[in-house]
Amino acid sequence: MSDPTASEAVRVTLGDGVLTVTLNRPDKKNAITQAMYAVLAEATQRARTDDAVRVLLFRAEGDSFSAGNDIADFIAIGASGGGQVVDAPVFHFLKALAELDKPAVAAVRGRAVGIGLTLLLHCDLVVVAEDALLSVPFINLALAPEAASSLLLPRVVGHQRAFEMFALGEAIDGRTALAWGLANRAVPAADVDAVASGLAARLATRAPNSIRKSKQLMRDAEALWALMLREGEAFGSQMSSPEAMEAFMAFSQKRAPDFSKAG
Repeated sequence: MSDPTASEAVRVTLGDGVLTVTLNRPDKKNAITQAMYAVLAEATQRARTDDAVRVLLFRAEGDSFSAGNDIADFIAIGASGGGQVVDAPVFHFLKALAELDKPAVAAVRGRAVGIGLTLLLHCDLVVVAEDALLSVPFINLALAPEAASSLLLPRVVGHQRAFEMFALGEAIDGRTALAWGLANRAVPAADVDAVASGLAARLATRAPNSIRKSKQLMRDAEALWALMLREGEAFGSQMSSPEAMEAFMAFSQKRAPDFSKAG
């Protein structure tokens, strides 16, 4: 059982074949803790195994989809050594995403940072607000890509664009996300939930076995999970590195990190 706080921070509801997973920590810009990842993993596994679920829909309360990983969790994991990061709940969630063979839809408003963006690479239909801001600032935190994004992001937007997003950590807006192929729709922020829910409802009426087999043919789940494990090794080794500790402290102190002595 997930702890009550995590269950409140990630709401899971089922209706008309759509399993809706709502990030509900708006005061923290929906930054995701390890406890929340455990709930996300359970919900994603349920989406795959429960015949009552036809579609998985990710959405969020508040003005941001997700600020990414909770930095306090990160600092704690890094301080403890971080090498076993692949055993953390986040990787249970990533494995569930890799194995998911039912359609997933995302509704994105505001900031989508780190996992807030890489999650979208595992969704089949993505609706973004025109003024949403999407970024993957892993290198800003002296980390490495995750969620198979080292493969999937270049595949979607091209190597040069993906490298710039990783290396410089700058955000792109919803209109750019649509133009680059990261989203299916870019709409006014007020319309995001309705458009995403409408698409999920339409998918829920499609032939379920046909849509699952089609998605299985379009994705290599085993290869994605193998890459996630490789990324996890790189991520874990970086988490306990001096440069990551400098990046975390700089983030907490609201200053620019100094990597001049790193090498």
